[in-house]
Amino acid sequence: MEKKKKKKDRYDGISRRDFMKKGAVAVGAAMTSGLVLPKVVKPARAARRKYILIGRPNPSTGPIASFGEPTPWVDERAVAKINKDGGIYIKEFGKKVPVKIKIMDTESNPTKAGEVASRLIVKDKVDLMVFYHTPDTVNPVASICERFKVPGISLDAPLEPWLEGGPYHWNFHAFWSVEKDIVPVYTGMWEQVKTNRVVGILMANDPDGVSWSAVFKKLGAKLGYKFVDLGRFPYFNKDFSSFIDGWKKQNVEILLGNTIPPDFATAWRQCQRLGFRPKVATIGKAVLFPSAVGALGGDLANGLTTEVWWSPHHPFKSSLTGESARELCDAWMKDTGKEWTQPIGYKHAGYEIAADVLRRAQSIDKQTIRNAIADTNMDTIVGHIRYNKEHYSRTPLVGGQWVKGTKFPWELKIVYNKEHPNIPMTGKIFALS
Repeated sequence: MEKKKKKKDRYDGISRRDFMKKGAVAVGAAMTSGLVLPKVVKPARAARRKYILIGRPNPSTGPIASFGEPTPWVDERAVAKINKDGGIYIKEFGKKVPVKIKIMDTESNPTKAGEVASRLIVKDKVDLMVFYHTPDTVNPVASICERFKVPGISLDAPLEPWLEGGPYHWNFHAFWSVEKDIVPVYTGMWEQVKTNRVVGILMANDPDGVSWSAVFKKLGAKLGYKFVDLGRFPYFNKDFSSFIDGWKKQNVEILLGNTIPPDFATAWRQCQRLGFRPKVATIGKAVLFPSAVGALGGDLANGLTTEVWWSPHHPFKSSLTGESARELCDAWMKDTGKEWTQPIGYKHAGYEIAADVLRRAQSIDKQTIRNAIADTNMDTIVGHIRYNKEHYSRTPLVGGQWVKGTKFPWELKIVYNKEHPNIPMTGKIFALS
């Protein structure tokens, strides 16, 4: 019975550095057994292929599929713009050549993400990898890129878990920091609601959960918050009653979470059923998107708070299309009939960076592309991108709260912007109870 359970739960017991580095390297080694490896290092690819190939591992299915939802809409639209006038000039070809992408589903699974990355490099021989969406995808793919010396551009994974997989030579990342951005935004929202400053932690046994809980306990205590941490849990946990009982006994009034959507949905419904109703519930990852919020059912989403990495209100424009954040969201809603979602901007920005890098590199030589990424200094639809010595660029973060909407069932209002006042407030925070 125990063996069947472990086979089914592929996420249980994921560590940070050991899994993301050693696990991905093991996957890469398996993919390069026999006579495969020599094919990777053979020269003269330019003579065989007259296009640039970008690998795109994406969580199209699985528990974080809501992150990958804007694929292929963003991908196809951005690539069409890049190729409009023939593509990117490549010096060794002596002409412009089109960009092509290959999207492969990671199934929201770190092991699968490593396998997919290996396949894209070994079999498809990608020139560049562009990837996103939490450490579950980003860290394993980054490790494979390092192993095979393939340049990688990644976004949409907190910096601390990403840095755990380093140091990096071939990978460059853009997103926000838990310590420098999430903690100020979350506590900034909490300060606007009168509470007893007792915080219950709801975090999984994954790189995000381990990193976030440690950072919050370290910094939050200095700000006068008491944390009730009853430990990490595996993905797809079905019973949160022990957590809820503990929070109730210690009079928790603030719930802090960072989970995949199915786990928060299970936990939040059990909170209501067992009579645990905090004044504030601030949840990362699980309630970032309209689809995940709507799946909670009834009015369970009303008043939930979360981080806002990107929105129609962000005052940035695309270097690729010239569109504002608002115009890009409007185009999405017109084409799909769906509400805007935060990853749209970051997916688009990935192509802005890739196009800028390739235009400056004028080559498919991997070292040349890697050096061009290192020299990036540009404005994008998610803000300015300039990588530091540790290969990352921080992007702006504000706080938001879900309220009942007019055009769509739920709307995400910006209720905290102290660190980035250029991103306008669109609402005022209120307590859950």
